[in-house]
Amino acid sequence: MAPADRTVAGATPVDLLIAGATLVATMDDARREIPGGWVAVRDGRIDAVGPAGTEPAARERLDAAGCLVTPGLINTHHHLWQNLTRAYRPMTTTDFLGWLGALYPLWSTVTEDDIYLSTRVGLAELALGGATTTSDHLYLQPPGRESLVEVSILAAREAGLRFHATRGCVDRGQRDGSPMPDHMLEDVDAVLADSDRLIGAYHDRAADAMTRIALGPHSVFGATAGLMRASAELADARDVRLHTHLSGDAADEPYCVALHGCRPVEWFESLGWAQPRTWVAHCFFPDAAEIARLGAAGVGVAHCATPGLLMGVGIAPVVDLRAADVPVGLGVDGSANSDMASMWHETRMAMIAARARSGPAAFGARDALELATRGGAACLGRTGEIGELTPGANADVCVWPVTGLPWAGAVSDPIDAWLRCGPGAPREVLVGGRPVVRAGHLVVDDIEEILRRHTAAARRIQNV
Repeated sequence: MAPADRTVAGATPVDLLIAGATLVATMDDARREIPGGWVAVRDGRIDAVGPAGTEPAARERLDAAGCLVTPGLINTHHHLWQNLTRAYRPMTTTDFLGWLGALYPLWSTVTEDDIYLSTRVGLAELALGGATTTSDHLYLQPPGRESLVEVSILAAREAGLRFHATRGCVDRGQRDGSPMPDHMLEDVDAVLADSDRLIGAYHDRAADAMTRIALGPHSVFGATAGLMRASAELADARDVRLHTHLSGDAADEPYCVALHGCRPVEWFESLGWAQPRTWVAHCFFPDAAEIARLGAAGVGVAHCATPGLLMGVGIAPVVDLRAADVPVGLGVDGSANSDMASMWHETRMAMIAARARSGPAAFGARDALELATRGGAACLGRTGEIGELTPGANADVCVWPVTGLPWAGAVSDPIDAWLRCGPGAPREVLVGGRPVVRAGHLVVDDIEEILRRHTAAARRIQNV
């Protein structure tokens, strides 16, 4: 094993040493795996990684014996407020459009406090499932009211995860044959003004940023061509990322052909969205030519395996997308169609789904881990900053137990054991070297009160 990689020479103790791991999966450019390895943290960044016997002096030591150490996982698509309608019975047997029709009337009643509570609950759940960074596509914004995206940002600051707030929007409603209630539709100029204000107030371009802003018109169902085009122009002018749903249901294609005379990917391309600053959710049904064009344009895909299976939509062509150089990350999606926000679970489901579609030799646990880490970083425009344990990257780290009853007999490959066995949950989660999960428990001390208030809000919204 090579000596430890270091960014700073000298004997000054590092702030934290994570040592004695069964395996450190660095997810660096060479995808190095270090048996018995260690990770050193200084000033919120990875200072060095290395093999047993080369550990630096440290002010604090975290024993990772019996554990797999990975980069923190990255959730590239979510609708956090939807945990207020988790497992809502009227939508559990519907198709996609029926699902939207059942839930939009409920979602249109959410308040600022509901957004705060659902964000806190969702981020707590994500942390306990190994996520250190998440995006949130919040496209509910009652016209003339306080920006709900701003409320979610303030809540995320209390939770301690890196937060990519996507300022979503809808300007096509029931009057246009879309499920969104008409009273929730926004004016394009109002959307652009609020988006520009949020970018100015909250978008942090630093490598260690905790908050970034993206722009996210909903989809071919919920956004006009004018809103899509104007959002792309603003994103280009302000150098922020773009996000939308693309080819998320079989109904997208006939709907788009009837409305715009073309397939969803062609419509998306015609509006200036086929560019490297864009990542999309789902992408279940692109054909081979469209996959090639997405790869050539550098468009990322947030793969949400559980929702596609649970809703009966299908399995995205992940192997083909990656072969075309499409950056692919993972997303847990909204709780109302996946009902679970564990990135460990989503990573495992992505592995299972890809193997079901493309065969067991085509996709394994390491591929799934790559989607959950480096792939997510690429989708969010943060390659080199997160999703890898390399000197200079942010110290976003998960320590996963891989011993005990669920892993009995899994002694040959800790990474395969991590996803094949389980269920798994991290024992320790660090964001910028700061603990958000310690000994399997959240560091924040108010979650029980948050849950109590969240339950009351969910009952009110669902009229239960």
